[in-house]
Amino acid sequence: MGVSHHPSRAVGLLLGVAADAAFGDPRRGHPVALFGAYAARLEPHCYGDSRAAGVRYAVACVAPVLALGAVVERATRGRPVVHALATAAATWAVLGARTLRATGEAMADALDVDDLDAARAALPSLCGRSPEGLDAGELGRATVESLAENTADAAVASLCWGAVAGVPGLLVHRAANTLDAMVGHRTPRYARFGTASARLDDLLDYVPARVTGLLASGLAPSVGGDARRAWRSLLAGHARHPSPNGGWCEAAWAGALGVRLGGRNVYASGVEVRPTLGDESWPKPGAREVRAASRLVTRVTLAAAALGAGFASGVAWSAGRRRSGVWRAS
Repeated sequence: MGVSHHPSRAVGLLLGVAADAAFGDPRRGHPVALFGAYAARLEPHCYGDSRAAGVRYAVACVAPVLALGAVVERATRGRPVVHALATAAATWAVLGARTLRATGEAMADALDVDDLDAARAALPSLCGRSPEGLDAGELGRATVESLAENTADAAVASLCWGAVAGVPGLLVHRAANTLDAMVGHRTPRYARFGTASARLDDLLDYVPARVTGLLASGLAPSVGGDARRAWRSLLAGHARHPSPNGGWCEAAWAGALGVRLGGRNVYASGVEVRPTLGDESWPKPGAREVRAASRLVTRVTLAAAALGAGFASGVAWSAGRRRSGVWRAS
């Protein structure tokens, strides 16, 4: 999408991050929930046990979101204040960093007092694995893994695409990520139908996941972690994860906190055994590490916002220079 020579996109991204930090997710009428309801209603009309049906479904879900974002971007172009506010509203709508940190801190509180029932009850809001029978170490591991991967999904990736493509980028990424959460599972129903949604999400998260891992490694000392250990864990472990993107996040968090991730995960669709991330001699995460992992969500989100705003400002500045005739062909 075209950009104005005004830095309104950068301003909007920063305002949206501030709104998420101040207010969190709206309790009613959350745009992501509304999109999920629309996608759920559409699924029976598009479903077929084939990848082609899944492609049609993904297009039918994402195309209206892309169109809405493009209309907003075009309608506000040339009006910097309105464009900044529209970008801020879209950023706030798609980000989930505050909610993610709050959920992690609630899990740490439960683990602090050994309230495993409360911890098990909270886990489904973070990930899809079954909490039944999980001990404190496994609950801590599931939490840290989910915080790491969801920092990319619910914060960094949206900010990256917002910086590159504005409101359409923000909305399309969050729509793709929501579809992946809904149908991107390896179950008999979705093994083929959900492939397009899962691949689209993987594609959009490819660069942001790597940015997330790099930022988490560099920012490890800000939460009491070790940056050098995080770099080593990231380089050694990112390719072990079954996801093309998740390993970059989880390996960085494991090294930053000095905890062992990976192991046996039980889902509704079956059991998955993942290789170890971090060192075998490191402990599983406890309440202290879960709390640090939650703080790292915020640190990484703020750093990604600064990078995104800097990128958008640079593009706007370059566009303004070209339009003013400062740059001329030799």
